[in-house]
Formats: sequence, structure tokens, C-alpha cells
Amino acid sequence: MTLLAAEKVNVVYEPARGTRIWSVRDVDLDLKQGEFVGLVGESGCGKSTLGFALTRMLRAPARLENGVISFGGVDVASLTGEALRRQRRKGFAIVLQSGMNALNPVRNVELHFSDILRAHAGPGEHYSDAAVRRRGAELLGKVSLEASVLKKFPHELSGGMRQRVSIALVLSLEPKMIVFDEPTTALDVIVQKAVMQTIQELQRDQGFTAILISHDLGVVLESTNRVMVMYAGRIVEDQPSKELVRGLHHPYTEALLGCYADPRAEEIHLEGIPGTPPDLSKPLTGCAYAPRCPLAQEICWKVVPPLAPLGSGTAACHVRAPSAKVPGAQAAAAKAGAGRVATK
Repeated sequence: MTLLAAEKVNVVYEPARGTRIWSVRDVDLDLKQGEFVGLVGESGCGKSTLGFALTRMLRAPARLENGVISFGGVDVASLTGEALRRQRRKGFAIVLQSGMNALNPVRNVELHFSDILRAHAGPGEHYSDAAVRRRGAELLGKVSLEASVLKKFPHELSGGMRQRVSIALVLSLEPKMIVFDEPTTALDVIVQKAVMQTIQELQRDQGFTAILISHDLGVVLESTNRVMVMYAGRIVEDQPSKELVRGLHHPYTEALLGCYADPRAEEIHLEGIPGTPPDLSKPLTGCAYAPRCPLAQEICWKVVPPLAPLGSGTAACHVRAPSAKVPGAQAAAAKAGAGRVATK
């Protein structure tokens, strides 16, 4: 069953003084109940902005330019004020990158729980101080923290503990969907693995839909069921996680895979991606990856490739996933050669 469906979502950053930047461009996606989906791509490609747009957490100078975001059959893109707050209750939530920045440094953990539970209390619900402590201790237990953490302030906790508190706070309203925006940023590999194991166990046990935004392709492949690859504000590939390490893919996906290796391997060979991402303040013609792509054909510079079937998923590439609806795409694929691999 589809939980969230987004259609033609566009997000712009429009400062009072400065350049207008199109951070997310014409994104279509759907998420089913209970899915665990990864969202990967280079810095600045629009991953976090898309996560904030889907959860209606955008702040100025960013704004949703247009698009439909249907969550449980409700177009949340059109909601404001109290209607949006009611939708967020047991609807969707986001775990931010840095636990230190997400938590109020002058309020202890118990007061964080109190703020959330009381602000979102339904009709007839009342949370006494004792009820807040009971609920807080219960939620902290789910992320392997002691009840004594309730009396701690953020600066008294380690980075991993702060991130676990952030996750517990998000779980307090039992959301149907959670966006994890780089949840292991700045954590060492041991703590990172422990936090990701906690997230996986919670997602499996509670059945919420999860989006994991990350630069770490290894973490995404190990944790998720499905991976969406983002470049220059667009989704360029959408594949099951198990299929991402084999078969032909979008050239950008192959380039990302070339930057990833199993650290347990005896020999590791990594490849970089030449060039730089495009300037999103300027109009883009054709495929945004064409200037960096060794497979680029004439059509790639002129026509934006639509998502078309490739392997077990889809990709937006005239060469690897040619669309019959785009004149010249089939010819470009034939010219490039079906067996050529971009990063090898």
C-alpha cells in the first residue's frame, strides 16, 4: 500500500538578495508502508532538501515551488498551520544530522519529551510530569538508553547518545514515516554501526516507512531495501538495494559505486568522479550529468531523460535506459553500445 506519493516536486532557494537556486527539480516518487529506502548522491544534490520538503519542514529561503505530496491520501503540500500540525501527529517526522544541533542545550532530555508530548496531545489527553517521565523512559529504552538520561543535558551526552535521544523523541508520536538525514554524521564507525542497527531494529519491529539520506553507500546498501540515486536535484535511478551492485546502471550510479569498496576486502581500488556538479542557479538543458559522463551522446545535451525501466527498477539515461517516447534515445543507446561500463 502506498503511504506517500510525490509528483512534480520542485524546491527553490530564493534569498532576498542573491541567486535563485533550483535545489529539487520535478521529483516523482512513491513510498510503500514499511519500506526502508536509501537516498544517496553527492553533497549539494538536493537529498536533504527533498527530505525536508516531504516532511514539510522547509524554512526560508527555501520554499516548495510546486508539486503534490500525498501522504495517506492527503495532499500535505497544501496544508498550513494547525492542519499541518495535526497531520504531523502520528504522521511523519525527521531525525536531523547533528544531535547537538537538534537538541536545545538549556533543556534536559525530560523537558524535550514534555514539549513534544504536550504540544501534540490529542483531545482529552493530559501528560503529567510523571506520565512524561514514564513515556520518556519507555522510549529511551527502545534506543538502548537508561532512564537516568532524562535528567541529562545535551552537552552531558556523547554524540551517539544524543543521536539516540533524537530518535527516541521522533518515536514519541509513533509516526508512520521517518526521514533519517545523515543520522551517523561525525560519529566513529563503531558508534555509527550501533546507531544504524538500532534504526534497523526499530523500523523492522514497528513497521514505519523510513528514508535514509546518506553519503555512505555502504551503510545504505546494508540497511535499506531500495535505493534512490539523486543528482542535480533529480532522481536519476531507483533500484532494489540487492540489484545495485550488479548489472548496468545510470553512469552516475556506476561512478558512485566506483567510489565505494568493501573495507573487508584484501585489496581496495577506488575511482573518483571527474568534474563537478552543475550550477543549480542556472537553467539546465538535457541531462545534468552529461558534462561528466563518458557515455554522453548528442541527445543527452539536448533532452532531459525520463525515468525508464532498467533492470529491476528505473533510471533516467538516454543510453542505459532509453525511452521509446524520446526520439533519438534508442539510437543513442545503440551507438554507445549496450556492454560499455562507464567507470571501468
